[in-house]
Amino acid sequence: LWYRPPELLLGAHDYDISIDVWGVGCIIAEMIHGKVLFDGDSEIDQLYKIFRIKGTPDVMSWPEFTKMPNYSSTFPVFPPKDLCQFLGTEDALLVDLIDKLLQLNPAKRLSAKAALSHPYFADVPPKLISICLPEGVTLEQSKV
Repeated sequence: LWYRPPELLLGAHDYDISIDVWGVGCIIAEMIHGKVLFDGDSEIDQLYKIFRIKGTPDVMSWPEFTKMPNYSSTFPVFPPKDLCQFLGTEDALLVDLIDKLLQLNPAKRLSAKAALSHPYFADVPPKLISICLPEGVTLEQSKV
């Protein structure tokens, strides 16, 4: 439950690999902070914990939001907060990476491939990053 993305909590029937990217963002945040970022005890509590930090989406930030099966017009509206205060780090690149992995709108969420090219990983040797790529794909090809 703690690593489930908002689209699944909202009842999406169609989803893609971005659900795993959300989970990776949650895990990285947990590793940095030392505790779970969104520790809900039910699906609605989980959704509200996400909204309390990331802000409640609207049709401008996520056009499909109000069309989701579990959407409610009575959802409380929370403004987005600065992730730094929840992560316990001032590393701007790390916070930016996590923020992009934890985009509420799955269409705006960073892809796994794009995450490997994020500036946070600039000092990681290319050989280590290439271990994460599919067989036969080079780092240069992955940046396309």
